[in-house]
Amino acid sequence: MSVDQQELLAVHRVIRDELQPHFAELAKLQSTPELEASPAYQAIADKARYVLDTPESGDFTESAAPAKDFYRVVGWNLERGIQYEGQLEQFRTHPYLSTADVLLLTETDVGMARSGNRNIARELARELRMHYVFTPCYLNLAKGSGVEYDMAGENELGLHGNAILSRYPLSGMRPIALENGKDKMKGREKRLGRQTAAVATVELPQGPVPFVSVHLDANSSQPHRARQMRDVLGGLPPAGPAVIGGDWNTTTFNSSSATHAILGFWVRVFMGPDNVIRNHFLHPGTKFERELFERLRAAGFDCDRCNAPGERTTSYDVSDAKTHKNLREWVPNWCFDFIRWALRNHDGQCPLKIDWFAVRELETRDPVVLHEFREGRYPPLSDHDAIGVDLRLGR
Repeated sequence: MSVDQQELLAVHRVIRDELQPHFAELAKLQSTPELEASPAYQAIADKARYVLDTPESGDFTESAAPAKDFYRVVGWNLERGIQYEGQLEQFRTHPYLSTADVLLLTETDVGMARSGNRNIARELARELRMHYVFTPCYLNLAKGSGVEYDMAGENELGLHGNAILSRYPLSGMRPIALENGKDKMKGREKRLGRQTAAVATVELPQGPVPFVSVHLDANSSQPHRARQMRDVLGGLPPAGPAVIGGDWNTTTFNSSSATHAILGFWVRVFMGPDNVIRNHFLHPGTKFERELFERLRAAGFDCDRCNAPGERTTSYDVSDAKTHKNLREWVPNWCFDFIRWALRNHDGQCPLKIDWFAVRELETRDPVVLHEFREGRYPPLSDHDAIGVDLRLGR
């Protein structure tokens, strides 16, 4: 179900009045089994599930959008919406972003201190005069990870999830819950919930098209990401036009644990950094992430025509203090010296292609990656580049 404004306020009251008083106690727990055995969690589990299973939606359009030959779709991991003001300005004024008809947005906060306690998807939809749906993934028991702990203020709600914004009406809004790649109660950043894809049908003038905004788990293995995509596909009609977009974390690594990631790093060192960057990090489907892309192809989806081939959508920068601090919570400090050595011929930069579209029974043209919001800009508006493609119903 989706909620109107009155119901949305009721959901937020449940978080503030019935869930948040228990967050400090729950944050002391060290695993999901420990959480599920806790009397404090058992007392609120049903209400937590209600909050996490309830998408919100709204309509801020002022008039019906016209029919077009091609429709522009943009996918962007907003990195929580920490740089909301700059992102909004680009959505309003950038020659490409301002012409987008559908936005598939991952990592959008609701009531998190790190993003100014904004409702990122709703506020963007209001300012851009669009329809929207937001699907919660997590209730955060803390302020976040890495440098986010140092940000001022406290969480008002602690929700985080994925969203779809559209100039055209949305129907059939629903979540697709995905199996966690790691225990979200282990480590410093503790969360209730699981990755959840936002699904909605965009009622285009030529006909309805299901769209999915999905963020596959970062701390997971390659087979796990493929299983998550399998579950996304299982939540869609078996045939007909459809679009899937978002941050799929196709890093080529098994990042389910620091040990697996470190071993994978050395495998890639022996393969040769130049070879791995050129033939794997920028083309992850050739080997390490093959199963994920094969699942898409088997379901009739195409990724080749709707993504800029071999074009990075993010980069690891070994000298970036923010990235270093975030990773330092997960991998030992000594690893960074070896990473610097492996990237010594690449100025400490490692490009990755982890943001994607997949389309079925749609004509595509002019896929792009927009680097200008991240590269050569301080602060960057996100740690991901925006991606775009133009679509038309019918091949």
